[in-house]
Amino acid sequence: MASGDDRAGAARRPRIVLVPSAGMGHLAPFSRLAVALSTVHACDVSFVVFLPTVSSAESAHLDSLFAALPSVSRLDLRLPPLDAPEFSGADPFYAHYEASRRSTPLLLPPLLAGADALIADISLASVAIPMATELSLPCYVLFTSSATMFSLYAYYPAYLEAAAAAGDGDADVPGVGRIPRSSFPQALRDPGNLFTQQFVANGRSLLRADGILVNTFDALEPEAVAALRRGDVSSRPGFFPPVFTVGLLSPVSFPEARAPADYTAWLDAQPERSVVYVSFGSRKALAREQLGELARGLEASGCRFLWVVKGAVVDRDDGAGLSELLGEGFLERVQGRGLVTKAWVEQGEVLKHPAVGMFVSHCGWNSLTEALATGVPVLAWPRFADQRVNAGVVARGGAGVWVERWSWEGEEGVVKGDEVAEMVKSVMADETLRKAAACVRADAARAVAAGGTSYRSLTDLVRRCCPGSSDASDTPSETQEQI
Repeated sequence: MASGDDRAGAARRPRIVLVPSAGMGHLAPFSRLAVALSTVHACDVSFVVFLPTVSSAESAHLDSLFAALPSVSRLDLRLPPLDAPEFSGADPFYAHYEASRRSTPLLLPPLLAGADALIADISLASVAIPMATELSLPCYVLFTSSATMFSLYAYYPAYLEAAAAAGDGDADVPGVGRIPRSSFPQALRDPGNLFTQQFVANGRSLLRADGILVNTFDALEPEAVAALRRGDVSSRPGFFPPVFTVGLLSPVSFPEARAPADYTAWLDAQPERSVVYVSFGSRKALAREQLGELARGLEASGCRFLWVVKGAVVDRDDGAGLSELLGEGFLERVQGRGLVTKAWVEQGEVLKHPAVGMFVSHCGWNSLTEALATGVPVLAWPRFADQRVNAGVVARGGAGVWVERWSWEGEEGVVKGDEVAEMVKSVMADETLRKAAACVRADAARAVAAGGTSYRSLTDLVRRCCPGSSDASDTPSETQEQI
């Protein structure tokens, strides 16, 4: 379908269009994939941006991405307002998914002329795949979480049929094992929830995709990856699209776009491996009571800490001050030992810093991949969505500890500060865990290095997109090294 630069003696660069969805958890891996495809695997990449974005963090990230990578083409799609009454009060990110889903078949086709392949976010699969089929354009799906979570996603339509006959219960995912219903994304408990409707529709569409990309590597989730490749999880057992493990996709940072950060100078002044980094991601905010208990626990632990606090779901709505969120006197009591901020933090850079000794994480997959790639041990504290499944992955992989009894969103109970303090001290002192996390880091580095499993997987994908294309060199380009 595409036409390219067919100069004599030079193989044509394939043009691949990336279509991410809302939220940094979806946008960041697409940005990382854009870097890998354009600078390592010699592709022309076009990047679709649905406007308006939900958060300021997304807008800033996109501006930095295109400034740093002028070779990546920006394709803006302005969404009409989703003002139907049934969407009032819906999660703003899920509503954005739905607006994107409705607009994609109508607005995207004119931007696909000359493309060799489309890689769409999992949240758009059920609309992107049939659209691409009509255009005779190969369509791949990027799943932005773990392979274990993807096995549940792919198996979920079959699970629903079994649950309808036997009553709700845990999911026995073939080839993967039992995933407790208590670890399912909370929204799936409500069949009428917008997220549930999208989840089911996208899961049912996967068999028609040309392939699935997952931001993991074979050695991290061997059972789940093998089950996916065998087609165990399919509604037609033994039949499933090719699965490409392409991770861990490297974080993208833009040093020239950042203002000097107070936390960098503070980290530079701390002893090696002495700091607990605490962040619960960009998608959700802890309840006020739980914020207070976490503050009490960090204070009681006696450890140094860098804590990124989020007070509202959408950053543009986050107007509360730190003292209001954490209690009067807390900041003064921990001054010098703890640094607390509501500002955006370049998390990949923080986790690389030698002062950081552990990560208290909500277990969003982006956060976990950054921790795994840097060898920082994780104290897993999942809060919603796929995060309990991901916490199980990092714990089984030896790179973290998960206290399964700790409550998450929608459950009664608050994790008390005393227990937080004890777990923080325990993980910080665990040398066995630290060595295991370092081994996972080494495995991750081997996977993406030239000749590694993820490198070969992405190479295979590019060749399928454009069989006559050139491929990457065995070493990262100058641009890749700078980003």
